[in-house]
Amino acid sequence: MSPYQLSSYAMALKAVGEIIQDYDSDKLFPAYGFGAKIPPDGKVSHQFPLNNNPDNPNCEGIEGVLESYFQSLRTVQLYGPTNFAPVINQVACLAAQVTDGSQYYVLLIITDGVISDMLQTKEAIVSASSLPMSVIIVGVGPAEFGAMEELDGDEVRVSSRGRYAERDIVQFVPFRDYVDHSGNHILSMARLAKDVLAEIPEQLLSYMKTRDIKPLSARPQ
Repeated sequence: MSPYQLSSYAMALKAVGEIIQDYDSDKLFPAYGFGAKIPPDGKVSHQFPLNNNPDNPNCEGIEGVLESYFQSLRTVQLYGPTNFAPVINQVACLAAQVTDGSQYYVLLIITDGVISDMLQTKEAIVSASSLPMSVIIVGVGPAEFGAMEELDGDEVRVSSRGRYAERDIVQFVPFRDYVDHSGNHILSMARLAKDVLAEIPEQLLSYMKTRDIKPLSARPQ
């Protein structure tokens, strides 16, 4: 992986993470890596905790996620294939446990655009579309992101084995559109924030409406 991609990963994680972390009350984020050989036996994993703690993968704030990310880079060996489905299914399992509208999950995936399990990922997205969750995919680097745009489902709803997603739950953002030619400076945090969050409110509302979940009454002052 080139230094350009590494810096882009970290920059995208920090920029997008700082945008979405304000919508989380406890600022504890479970963070996973995928596509690497994990010590001590070198087994390839597609959902390993960045902090190396399977019992508690939570990181404190986006700074904690970044710290775990850099630490993980020093201990794992990046390795293909790149599979999205395992981590989507993992978050879907969490979302399936709380369907009363009290929690809504947002999975942030940062990728270079290469995906090895497109069919399984489509299946995972279709299954997750009935759950209280959304997926934000941020593409970094110069790759062709046709597969990511297909998963976004804005033009054609994602389908798998003849079954269509109940609703659109994926938002794709190409990070290169928001940085200068050097790749080191974000041109407009406001525009990045707007586009990252563009579909989340409607996706959340669509889940609540289909489940006939009403907002809680405001507490009296």
